[in-house]
Amino acid sequence: MIIPTFNESENICNVLKSIKEHLPKIDLEAIVVDDNSPDGTGKIVEEYIKSMKNMAGYSISIIHRKVKEGLSSAILDGLKSSKGDIVVVMDSDLSHPPQIIPKMLDILKQTQCDIVVASRYVTGGAIHGWPFKRKLMSKVATKIAKKGLGVTANDPMSGFFAFRRKIIDGLKFDAIGYKMLLELLVKTKGVKVEEIPYTFTNRKFGSSKLDTSVIFDYCKSVWKLYRYGRTVRKDERRTSVRFLSKAARFFTVGASGLGVNYLASLLFSSSLDMWYIHATILGIMFSISSNFVLNKYWTFEDRDFTPKRTAIQYGKFVGFSSIGALVQLGMVYYLVDGFSLSYPIALVLAVGTAAFSNFILNKKWTFKEKVWS
Repeated sequence: MIIPTFNESENICNVLKSIKEHLPKIDLEAIVVDDNSPDGTGKIVEEYIKSMKNMAGYSISIIHRKVKEGLSSAILDGLKSSKGDIVVVMDSDLSHPPQIIPKMLDILKQTQCDIVVASRYVTGGAIHGWPFKRKLMSKVATKIAKKGLGVTANDPMSGFFAFRRKIIDGLKFDAIGYKMLLELLVKTKGVKVEEIPYTFTNRKFGSSKLDTSVIFDYCKSVWKLYRYGRTVRKDERRTSVRFLSKAARFFTVGASGLGVNYLASLLFSSSLDMWYIHATILGIMFSISSNFVLNKYWTFEDRDFTPKRTAIQYGKFVGFSSIGALVQLGMVYYLVDGFSLSYPIALVLAVGTAAFSNFILNKKWTFKEKVWS
Protein backbone atom coordinates (compact mmCIF):
# COMPACT_ATOMS: atom_id res chain seq x y z
CA MET A 1 0.00 0.00 0.00
CA ILE A 2 1.61 3.28 -1.10
CA ILE A 3 0.14 6.50 0.28
CA PRO A 4 1.74 9.79 -0.80
CA THR A 5 1.09 12.73 1.54
CA PHE A 6 1.50 16.48 1.66
CA ASN A 7 -0.28 18.45 4.40
CA GLU A 8 -2.67 15.62 5.32
CA SER A 9 -2.36 15.83 9.12
CA GLU A 10 -6.15 15.81 9.55
CA ASN A 11 -6.70 12.72 7.39
CA ILE A 12 -3.75 10.34 7.47
CA CYS A 13 -4.43 8.54 10.78
CA ASN A 14 -8.04 7.85 9.79
CA VAL A 15 -6.85 6.47 6.45
CA LEU A 16 -4.28 4.14 8.06
CA LYS A 17 -6.80 2.92 10.63
CA SER A 18 -9.55 2.36 8.04
CA ILE A 19 -7.26 0.31 5.78
CA LYS A 20 -6.70 -2.34 8.46
CA GLU A 21 -10.35 -2.32 9.50
CA HIS A 22 -11.39 -3.32 5.99
CA LEU A 23 -8.58 -5.85 5.51
CA PRO A 24 -8.39 -7.58 8.91
CA LYS A 25 -7.23 -10.99 7.65
CA ILE A 26 -4.56 -9.87 5.19
CA ASP A 27 -0.92 -9.11 5.96
CA LEU A 28 -0.45 -5.50 4.97
CA GLU A 29 2.47 -3.21 4.33
CA ALA A 30 1.58 0.50 4.22
CA ILE A 31 4.24 2.95 3.10
CA VAL A 32 3.55 6.64 3.64
CA VAL A 33 5.70 8.93 1.49
CA ASP A 34 5.65 12.46 2.90
CA ASP A 35 6.94 15.50 1.03
CA ASN A 36 8.14 17.40 4.11
CA SER A 37 4.61 18.56 4.97
CA PRO A 38 4.64 21.90 6.84
CA ASP A 39 1.62 20.75 8.89
CA GLY A 40 3.63 17.93 10.50
CA THR A 41 2.02 14.99 8.66
CA GLY A 42 5.27 13.02 8.85
CA LYS A 43 5.58 13.38 12.64
CA ILE A 44 1.93 12.40 13.11
CA VAL A 45 2.56 9.19 11.15
CA GLU A 46 5.61 8.44 13.29
CA GLU A 47 3.53 8.82 16.44
CA TYR A 48 0.82 6.59 14.98
CA ILE A 49 3.39 3.89 14.18
CA LYS A 50 4.63 3.97 17.80
CA SER A 51 1.07 3.61 19.09
CA MET A 52 0.33 0.42 17.10
CA LYS A 53 3.53 -1.59 17.65
CA ASN A 54 1.68 -4.79 18.53
CA MET A 55 -0.80 -4.81 15.65
CA ALA A 56 -0.25 -8.20 13.99
CA GLY A 57 -0.15 -8.42 10.21
CA TYR A 58 0.06 -4.68 9.67
CA SER A 59 3.34 -2.85 9.20
CA ILE A 60 3.53 0.88 8.54
CA SER A 61 6.64 2.77 7.52
CA ILE A 62 7.26 6.33 6.44
CA ILE A 63 9.61 7.88 3.92
CA HIS A 64 10.52 11.49 4.65
CA ARG A 65 11.41 13.47 1.55
CA LYS A 66 13.18 16.80 1.98
CA VAL A 67 11.18 18.76 -0.60
CA LYS A 68 7.86 18.56 -2.41
CA GLU A 69 8.66 16.50 -5.51
CA GLY A 70 5.19 15.46 -6.66
CA LEU A 71 2.85 12.53 -6.34
CA SER A 72 4.19 10.30 -9.13
CA SER A 73 7.76 10.42 -7.88
CA ALA A 74 6.48 9.72 -4.37
CA ILE A 75 4.82 6.55 -5.64
CA LEU A 76 8.10 5.46 -7.25
CA ASP A 77 9.98 6.04 -4.00
CA GLY A 78 7.35 3.98 -2.21
CA LEU A 79 7.71 1.19 -4.76
CA LYS A 80 11.45 1.01 -4.17
CA SER A 81 10.85 0.38 -0.46
CA SER A 82 7.91 -2.01 -0.80
CA LYS A 83 8.14 -5.78 -0.81
CA GLY A 84 4.73 -7.09 -1.85
CA ASP A 85 3.86 -8.69 -5.18
CA ILE A 86 0.67 -6.63 -5.37
CA VAL A 87 0.81 -2.85 -5.00
CA VAL A 88 -2.12 -0.59 -4.14
CA VAL A 89 -1.87 3.17 -4.64
CA MET A 90 -4.34 5.55 -3.01
CA ASP A 91 -4.69 9.15 -1.87
CA SER A 92 -4.46 10.14 1.77
CA ASP A 93 -7.41 12.55 1.91
CA LEU A 94 -10.23 9.97 2.38
CA SER A 95 -11.54 10.59 -1.15
CA HIS A 96 -10.55 6.99 -1.94
CA PRO A 97 -12.65 4.68 0.28
CA PRO A 98 -10.52 1.86 1.80
CA GLN A 99 -13.53 -0.49 1.66
CA ILE A 100 -12.95 -0.73 -2.11
CA ILE A 101 -9.49 -2.29 -1.64
CA PRO A 102 -10.77 -5.85 -0.87
CA LYS A 103 -12.78 -5.76 -4.10
CA MET A 104 -9.70 -4.68 -6.04
CA LEU A 105 -7.66 -7.54 -4.61
CA ASP A 106 -10.44 -10.05 -5.33
CA ILE A 107 -10.59 -8.92 -8.97
CA LEU A 108 -6.82 -9.35 -9.31
CA LYS A 109 -7.09 -12.92 -8.03
CA GLN A 110 -10.29 -13.98 -9.78
CA THR A 111 -9.61 -12.59 -13.26
CA GLN A 112 -5.82 -12.90 -13.32
CA CYS A 113 -5.68 -9.35 -14.64
CA ASP A 114 -2.61 -7.15 -14.14
CA ILE A 115 -4.13 -3.79 -13.18
CA VAL A 116 -7.37 -2.94 -11.37
CA VAL A 117 -8.54 0.66 -11.60
CA ALA A 118 -11.08 2.09 -9.17
CA SER A 119 -13.08 4.10 -11.68
CA ARG A 120 -15.35 7.11 -11.41
CA TYR A 121 -16.47 6.75 -15.02
CA VAL A 122 -17.87 3.23 -15.31
CA THR A 123 -21.44 2.24 -14.49
CA GLY A 124 -21.92 2.65 -10.76
CA GLY A 125 -19.08 5.13 -10.34
CA ALA A 126 -19.63 8.76 -9.36
CA ILE A 127 -18.06 11.98 -8.10
CA HIS A 128 -19.47 13.83 -5.10
CA GLY A 129 -18.50 17.33 -4.05
CA TRP A 130 -16.72 18.61 -7.14
CA PRO A 131 -17.79 21.90 -8.75
CA PHE A 132 -18.63 21.91 -12.46
CA LYS A 133 -15.27 23.39 -13.49
CA ARG A 134 -13.34 20.59 -11.73
CA LYS A 135 -15.50 17.92 -13.38
CA LEU A 136 -14.99 19.58 -16.76
CA MET A 137 -11.22 19.64 -16.37
CA SER A 138 -11.19 15.97 -15.38
CA LYS A 139 -13.32 15.00 -18.37
CA VAL A 140 -11.10 16.96 -20.77
CA ALA A 141 -7.93 15.40 -19.36
CA THR A 142 -9.48 11.94 -19.65
CA LYS A 143 -10.48 12.55 -23.29
CA ILE A 144 -6.95 13.69 -24.13
CA ALA A 145 -5.48 10.55 -22.57
CA LYS A 146 -7.89 8.20 -24.33
CA LYS A 147 -7.88 9.80 -27.77
CA GLY A 148 -4.31 11.03 -27.86
CA LEU A 149 -2.47 8.15 -26.19
CA GLY A 150 -4.70 5.24 -27.14
CA VAL A 151 -5.54 4.34 -23.53
CA THR A 152 -8.67 2.17 -23.28
CA ALA A 153 -9.41 2.49 -19.53
CA ASN A 154 -12.43 4.67 -18.79
CA ASP A 155 -10.67 6.46 -15.93
CA PRO A 156 -6.95 6.68 -16.75
CA MET A 157 -6.70 9.73 -14.47
CA SER A 158 -7.68 7.76 -11.37
CA GLY A 159 -5.31 7.95 -8.43
CA PHE A 160 -6.74 4.77 -6.91
CA PHE A 161 -5.47 1.51 -8.44
CA ALA A 162 -3.77 -1.82 -7.81
CA PHE A 163 -1.29 -3.74 -9.96
CA ARG A 164 1.06 -6.70 -10.02
CA ARG A 165 4.64 -5.64 -9.41
CA LYS A 166 5.99 -7.90 -12.15
CA ILE A 167 4.46 -5.78 -14.94
CA ILE A 168 6.83 -2.87 -14.23
CA ASP A 169 10.03 -4.93 -14.38
CA GLY A 170 12.47 -3.19 -16.71
CA LEU A 171 10.33 -0.07 -17.16
CA LYS A 172 11.67 3.43 -16.63
CA PHE A 173 9.17 6.01 -15.38
CA ASP A 174 9.34 9.76 -15.89
CA ALA A 175 7.11 10.40 -12.84
CA ILE A 176 5.91 13.79 -14.02
CA GLY A 177 2.96 15.36 -12.23
CA TYR A 178 0.09 13.66 -10.44
CA LYS A 179 -1.14 10.85 -12.66
CA MET A 180 1.06 7.79 -12.28
CA LEU A 181 -1.64 5.47 -13.55
CA LEU A 182 -1.62 7.10 -16.99
CA GLU A 183 2.09 6.46 -17.40
CA LEU A 184 1.63 2.90 -16.15
CA LEU A 185 -1.14 2.20 -18.68
CA VAL A 186 0.84 3.62 -21.61
CA LYS A 187 4.10 1.87 -20.79
CA THR A 188 2.54 -1.53 -20.00
CA LYS A 189 0.37 -1.55 -23.12
CA GLY A 190 -1.16 -4.96 -23.69
CA VAL A 191 -1.56 -5.99 -20.06
CA LYS A 192 -5.04 -6.93 -18.85
CA VAL A 193 -6.90 -4.09 -17.13
CA GLU A 194 -10.13 -4.31 -15.15
CA GLU A 195 -12.17 -1.43 -13.72
CA ILE A 196 -14.51 -1.40 -10.76
CA PRO A 197 -16.83 1.48 -9.85
CA TYR A 198 -16.42 3.65 -6.79
CA THR A 199 -17.72 6.99 -5.59
CA PHE A 200 -15.10 9.69 -5.28
CA THR A 201 -15.96 12.00 -2.38
CA ASN A 202 -14.25 15.35 -2.23
CA ARG A 203 -12.03 15.92 0.78
CA LYS A 204 -13.49 17.27 4.04
CA PHE A 205 -10.17 18.46 5.48
CA GLY A 206 -7.13 20.06 3.89
CA SER A 207 -6.93 21.69 0.49
CA SER A 208 -6.80 20.39 -3.07
CA LYS A 209 -3.39 20.17 -4.74
CA LEU A 210 -4.79 21.20 -8.15
CA ASP A 211 -3.19 24.38 -9.46
CA THR A 212 -1.68 25.78 -12.65
CA SER A 213 1.55 23.80 -12.21
CA VAL A 214 -0.45 20.56 -12.13
CA ILE A 215 -2.05 21.43 -15.48
CA PHE A 216 1.34 22.21 -17.03
CA ASP A 217 2.79 18.99 -15.61
CA TYR A 218 -0.09 17.03 -17.13
CA CYS A 219 0.52 18.57 -20.57
CA LYS A 220 4.23 17.81 -20.24
CA SER A 221 3.48 14.23 -19.21
CA VAL A 222 1.11 13.65 -22.13
CA TRP A 223 3.70 14.98 -24.57
CA LYS A 224 6.45 12.72 -23.17
CA LEU A 225 4.15 9.70 -23.27
CA TYR A 226 3.19 10.53 -26.85
CA ARG A 227 6.89 10.69 -27.74
CA TYR A 228 7.43 7.42 -25.88
CA GLY A 229 4.79 5.78 -28.05
CA ARG A 230 6.54 6.93 -31.21
CA THR A 231 9.92 5.71 -29.94
CA VAL A 232 8.79 2.19 -29.12
CA ARG A 233 6.60 1.90 -32.21
CA LYS A 234 8.41 3.34 -35.19
CA ASP A 235 5.78 1.89 -37.54
CA GLU A 236 3.07 3.82 -35.67
CA ARG A 237 -0.06 4.09 -37.78
CA ARG A 238 -2.63 5.21 -35.25
CA THR A 239 -4.67 8.16 -36.47
CA SER A 240 -4.48 9.67 -32.99
CA VAL A 241 -0.68 9.75 -33.10
CA ARG A 242 -0.57 11.34 -36.56
CA PHE A 243 -3.16 13.88 -35.45
CA LEU A 244 -1.17 14.75 -32.32
CA SER A 245 2.04 15.04 -34.32
CA LYS A 246 0.56 17.78 -36.50
CA ALA A 247 -1.07 19.45 -33.51
CA ALA A 248 2.30 19.55 -31.74
CA ARG A 249 3.95 21.13 -34.78
CA PHE A 250 1.15 23.69 -35.02
CA PHE A 251 1.52 24.67 -31.35
CA THR A 252 5.32 24.83 -31.69
CA VAL A 253 4.97 27.22 -34.60
CA GLY A 254 2.53 29.29 -32.53
CA ALA A 255 5.08 29.55 -29.73
CA SER A 256 7.75 30.71 -32.19
CA GLY A 257 5.30 33.35 -33.42
CA LEU A 258 5.35 34.97 -29.99
CA GLY A 259 9.07 35.59 -30.40
CA VAL A 260 8.64 36.97 -33.91
CA ASN A 261 5.86 39.26 -32.67
CA TYR A 262 7.99 40.61 -29.84
CA LEU A 263 11.16 41.18 -31.87
CA ALA A 264 9.37 42.77 -34.83
CA SER A 265 7.34 45.10 -32.59
CA LEU A 266 10.49 46.15 -30.72
CA LEU A 267 12.39 46.71 -33.96
CA PHE A 268 9.71 48.94 -35.50
CA SER A 269 9.17 50.98 -32.34
CA SER A 270 12.86 51.57 -31.52
CA SER A 271 14.70 51.60 -34.85
CA LEU A 272 12.04 53.37 -36.93
CA ASP A 273 10.70 55.55 -34.09
CA MET A 274 7.18 54.26 -34.84
CA TRP A 275 4.20 54.74 -32.46
CA TYR A 276 4.05 51.64 -30.28
CA ILE A 277 0.47 50.79 -31.34
CA HIS A 278 1.44 50.78 -35.02
CA ALA A 279 4.58 48.81 -34.19
CA THR A 280 2.54 46.22 -32.30
CA ILE A 281 0.08 45.83 -35.18
CA LEU A 282 2.97 45.25 -37.60
CA GLY A 283 4.52 42.79 -35.15
CA ILE A 284 1.27 40.83 -35.05
CA MET A 285 1.10 40.74 -38.84
CA PHE A 286 4.70 39.55 -39.05
CA SER A 287 4.04 36.76 -36.55
CA ILE A 288 0.86 35.68 -38.36
CA SER A 289 2.77 35.64 -41.67
CA SER A 290 5.67 33.63 -40.26
CA ASN A 291 3.20 31.22 -38.60
CA PHE A 292 1.41 30.77 -41.90
CA VAL A 293 4.58 29.97 -43.85
CA LEU A 294 5.91 27.55 -41.24
CA ASN A 295 2.58 25.78 -40.84
CA LYS A 296 2.08 25.48 -44.58
CA TYR A 297 5.57 24.09 -45.19
CA TRP A 298 6.25 22.11 -41.98
CA THR A 299 3.02 21.31 -40.14
CA PHE A 300 0.78 20.48 -43.10
CA GLU A 301 3.61 19.73 -45.58
CA ASP A 302 2.00 21.78 -48.35
CA ARG A 303 4.84 22.79 -50.70
CA ASP A 304 2.62 24.40 -53.36
CA PHE A 305 3.39 28.15 -53.12
CA THR A 306 1.68 29.30 -56.32
CA PRO A 307 0.51 32.93 -55.80
CA LYS A 308 -3.26 32.40 -56.06
CA ARG A 309 -3.34 29.30 -53.84
CA THR A 310 -1.04 30.85 -51.25
CA ALA A 311 -2.99 34.13 -51.14
CA ILE A 312 -6.29 32.31 -50.54
CA GLN A 313 -4.75 30.17 -47.83
CA TYR A 314 -3.17 33.21 -46.20
CA GLY A 315 -6.51 35.03 -46.09
CA LYS A 316 -8.17 32.05 -44.43
CA PHE A 317 -5.30 31.68 -41.96
CA VAL A 318 -5.57 35.33 -40.91
CA GLY A 319 -9.34 35.00 -40.53
CA PHE A 320 -9.14 31.88 -38.38
CA SER A 321 -6.37 33.41 -36.26
CA SER A 322 -8.69 36.35 -35.57
CA ILE A 323 -11.47 33.95 -34.58
CA GLY A 324 -9.06 32.21 -32.22
CA ALA A 325 -8.25 35.53 -30.53
CA LEU A 326 -11.96 36.21 -29.98
CA VAL A 327 -12.46 32.67 -28.60
CA GLN A 328 -9.63 33.23 -26.13
CA LEU A 329 -10.96 36.59 -24.92
CA GLY A 330 -14.53 35.31 -24.60
CA MET A 331 -13.53 32.15 -22.77
CA VAL A 332 -11.31 33.98 -20.26
CA TYR A 333 -14.15 36.38 -19.45
CA TYR A 334 -16.68 33.54 -19.19
CA LEU A 335 -14.54 31.36 -16.91
CA VAL A 336 -13.37 34.17 -14.62
CA ASP A 337 -16.66 36.09 -14.29
CA GLY A 338 -19.10 33.23 -14.81
CA PHE A 339 -17.41 30.43 -12.87
CA SER A 340 -15.04 32.41 -10.61
CA LEU A 341 -12.08 30.41 -11.93
CA SER A 342 -8.68 31.91 -11.13
CA TYR A 343 -7.25 33.95 -14.00
CA PRO A 344 -4.07 31.85 -14.52
CA ILE A 345 -6.07 28.61 -14.87
CA ALA A 346 -8.71 30.33 -17.03
CA LEU A 347 -5.94 31.69 -19.26
CA VAL A 348 -4.36 28.26 -19.72
CA LEU A 349 -7.73 26.73 -20.67
CA ALA A 350 -8.59 29.65 -22.98
CA VAL A 351 -5.23 29.68 -24.77
CA GLY A 352 -5.39 25.91 -25.20
CA THR A 353 -8.95 26.01 -26.56
CA ALA A 354 -8.18 28.90 -28.92
CA ALA A 355 -5.01 27.24 -30.21
CA PHE A 356 -6.81 23.94 -30.69
CA SER A 357 -9.72 25.60 -32.54
CA ASN A 358 -7.18 27.42 -34.74
CA PHE A 359 -5.54 24.12 -35.52
CA ILE A 360 -8.81 22.36 -36.40
CA LEU A 361 -10.15 25.22 -38.54
CA ASN A 362 -6.91 25.64 -40.47
CA LYS A 363 -6.47 21.89 -40.87
CA LYS A 364 -9.89 21.47 -42.42
CA TRP A 365 -10.53 24.73 -44.28
CA THR A 366 -7.14 26.32 -45.02
CA PHE A 367 -5.09 23.22 -45.88
CA LYS A 368 -7.99 20.96 -46.87
CA GLU A 369 -7.20 17.97 -44.66
CA LYS A 370 -9.61 15.68 -42.85
CA VAL A 371 -9.88 16.73 -39.21
CA TRP A 372 -9.14 13.28 -37.76
CA SER A 373 -6.15 12.25 -39.84
